[in-house]
This record gives sequence, C-alpha cells and structure tokens, in this order.
Amino acid sequence: MHTTHTDAQKLGEMLETLHRFVRQRPGLEFGNYGDAASYRRELRQIARDKRDAEAMIWYVWRASVAGFRPELLSSAARIAFSGRLSWTGTGWEYTTGQYWPTEYRRAACAALSLALRTHWEQPTLAKTYRTAKDALGVGVAKRWFR
Repeated sequence: MHTTHTDAQKLGEMLETLHRFVRQRPGLEFGNYGDAASYRRELRQIARDKRDAEAMIWYVWRASVAGFRPELLSSAARIAFSGRLSWTGTGWEYTTGQYWPTEYRRAACAALSLALRTHWEQPTLAKTYRTAKDALGVGVAKRWFR
C-alpha cells in the first residue's frame, strides 16, 4: 500500500509539528527537587525521551514512502499514554497528567512506538523488538518496544 501525495503531505505536517512539540523546552523547576543530583537525573531522562522521540520521528518520516499513513499516528496517539496526546488537525495537544516537563515527550514516544508496532505488524513481541532494534537502535528498542 502506498501513500498518496496528500497523505504524505499530511504525515509530513504531523511529524513536523510533533518534532516542534517535542523540541519545546520542558520548563523544569529546580524548586521541585530536593537536590541538584535529582534535578540533573530528571533532566537526563527528559533529554533521553527527546532523543528517542526524534529517532522515531525520523524513522516514520522515512517509512512514509512504505505505506505509513497519517491516520495510524493519530489513532495511536488517541490510545497510547492514556490518550493524553491528540492531533487536532493542525497541531498536537497534550493534557498533563501530573507534571508536564516529565510527560510530554514520553507521550510522543508512546504514540510513535504504538504506531510503529501497528505498522510493522509483527506476530510476536520478540520480532517487534528485533525490528525496532534494527531500525532504531538497541536503546530505543529496549525502552519502547519490550
């Protein structure tokens, strides 16, 4: 199944706005942490979530030629991460669960990983993991496809 030109344009727009969404500064507040070590640990986790999301965005962008449809991403977003990330038709909206800085990039990763799992249509979790490892690397595969 190949995407039409309009599907490719729509997916491109969705991925571009999702990338912009993921690149937002988290706005972490130092006062919410007891010490500098826990603050820096949280910052590292948030940065890792950004790298994971960007790796999956890049892969989906490349996979758009191979039949990855925009509806797949928007429906995955409605399901993953309790459905708190949603495509409005022009942009991404996120409903915060507890703390925005630690969640919004994870929500994007969860939506992207669910969309990729569906796109790959692997019969077992082990095969999905191997496909993710080959496509996205070991770290992303371990965090989002196990």
